[in-house]
Amino acid sequence: MALLSFDAYGALSDAECESRIRAARRRLGREVVLLCHHYQRAEVYQYADLTGDSLKLSRLAAETDSPNIVFCGVHFMAEVADIMSRPEQTAILPDLAAGCSMADMANLAKVERCWRELGESLDVEASFTPVTYINSAADLKAFCGEHGGIVCTSSNAGLIARRAFAQRPRILFFPDQHLGRWTGHNMGIALDEMQIWDPDLPLGGLTPEAIARAKILLWKGHCSVHQMFNKRQIDAFRARHPEGIVIAHPECNFEVCAAADYVGSTELIVKTIKEAPTGTRWLVGTELNLVERLAREVAPQNKTVHFMSDIICMCSTMQRIDPQHLAWTLENLAAGNTVNPIVVPPHEAELAKLALTRMLSCP
Repeated sequence: MALLSFDAYGALSDAECESRIRAARRRLGREVVLLCHHYQRAEVYQYADLTGDSLKLSRLAAETDSPNIVFCGVHFMAEVADIMSRPEQTAILPDLAAGCSMADMANLAKVERCWRELGESLDVEASFTPVTYINSAADLKAFCGEHGGIVCTSSNAGLIARRAFAQRPRILFFPDQHLGRWTGHNMGIALDEMQIWDPDLPLGGLTPEAIARAKILLWKGHCSVHQMFNKRQIDAFRARHPEGIVIAHPECNFEVCAAADYVGSTELIVKTIKEAPTGTRWLVGTELNLVERLAREVAPQNKTVHFMSDIICMCSTMQRIDPQHLAWTLENLAAGNTVNPIVVPPHEAELAKLALTRMLSCP
């Protein structure tokens, strides 16, 4: 059947999309598995077969029998799904515009230039282990695979950093400076031993002496959502609710993490609050869709969940995956058409998988 144009879907209401999505799902059956990240909007999240953070979902998808993996997340997540899944499976992103601003802050050309510049003052291959946060493009994971590096997540960054230091004395960490800094701090590394590498400045804006002293070079990157949280918000919450508990994602800045009672990944945030005693009150520093969903889920246990910011902080790029794009994607699949397949080039995928496998092999 001919490809169905998205033009006919953009004006559909969410209610119209719902009936069409459910009908397409029934027709497709086990031919498709639908993955939704924790940050996904509720109008799409309701259709998920599997939910979680990006790596968990990619690993679960590879274990399914479904030939089509529809990833309601962002581009780098669909790339990981393609890398981790079997050859006969196809990863699909309903809207190719769903990217990640943090991932975009480190690209291959700038990382390769950084590597070359570091090599001008020291033996870079013997001195630095490149570590990329999973929130990065496939070619950066491949760069790590090629140069003895590794991938990390927000939940295993400490474990991965210890492995990296076991093989070389320094780490080049990209693209999120805040996760890298918090990880180093938890390992006892002083803040002045973690230097910011600005990719838009010669030698990252550093002197050779500063680089030689640094144990971790932190790429100048950040999450646009988590940068909206600050210590003032925590102080105001504690003044109103002295008994309250603060939990934050490690993509938040250092002051927020230092002031929180708990710091951890989206999976840890969800687990911690769900397992907390009845009647507890929480301030949560992470994306709004997750916080609102969690608040509804724990309300029957008389738990109260507050969003940390007084400004709406949603992952705007993930918001691009909407019921209209999902209906278009699924109805095309039901008609025998695959739209927006995400295919990582074979050589790049091989190297990226090497870096991912190094991570997965850590105990």
